[in-house]
Amino acid sequence: MTKTVLVTGATAGFGAATARRFAGAGWNVIVTGRRADRLERLAEELGPERVHAAAFDIRDGAAIDAALASLPDRFRGIDALVNNAGLALGTKPAFEADLGQWRTMIDTNVTGLVTITYRLLPTLIERRGAIINISSIAATYPYTGGNVYGGTKAFVRQFSLGLRSDLHGKGVRVTSIEPGMAETEFTLVRTGGDKAASDTVYQGANPMTAEDIAETLFWVATLPPHLNVNTLEIMPVSQSFAGFQVHRGAG
Repeated sequence: MTKTVLVTGATAGFGAATARRFAGAGWNVIVTGRRADRLERLAEELGPERVHAAAFDIRDGAAIDAALASLPDRFRGIDALVNNAGLALGTKPAFEADLGQWRTMIDTNVTGLVTITYRLLPTLIERRGAIINISSIAATYPYTGGNVYGGTKAFVRQFSLGLRSDLHGKGVRVTSIEPGMAETEFTLVRTGGDKAASDTVYQGANPMTAEDIAETLFWVATLPPHLNVNTLEIMPVSQSFAGFQVHRGAG
């Protein structure tokens, strides 16, 4: 029987690579995101018989409901949810940050994620499926300018553990994937389109790729059904833990 996965934030990066990995393995794939043109191109690339594109903003609960209600019959039996949609905005310390950017991160990384998860829980329980949430190493290791982004990813990690507890006995697997440095559009978005700044972050670092993460997600989703990966932290070899900050002098 063909399985179905829903991937949020599939217009680029981890999401697009994940859609390609699952479709290539014979899964039906529902791809979601805000940029309809990118989703349509992805569906054309992978085949409309295999991929269904649903363009909506994950922050819009009514749009989520409408998209799920209009799924074609062959895509309704969702076996895996990959909660990938998320973003970081800004790099300034909290006292210089933009409150609007903070709210956008919370609405996207937290509210949107829990809303679509809530809507799909009955189906995932019925099909004894899998929920794979994309958190970040920022959930564990703070850094200057990470403030609200790190907070949202810590929520994702804890929410995943809470779901795992609540779904005890239901046969649903829940995993928090916590990547470190990976070269995607992530930093380009965070810096407001500053390509030079984005390139500087990754220059000479040999970071992970979107395909690396997609392969990890596919592995988690296709493990035997009696196995659950609770959390998985993954970094490139070139990256390790930040040192403690020490301020010397007055203040």
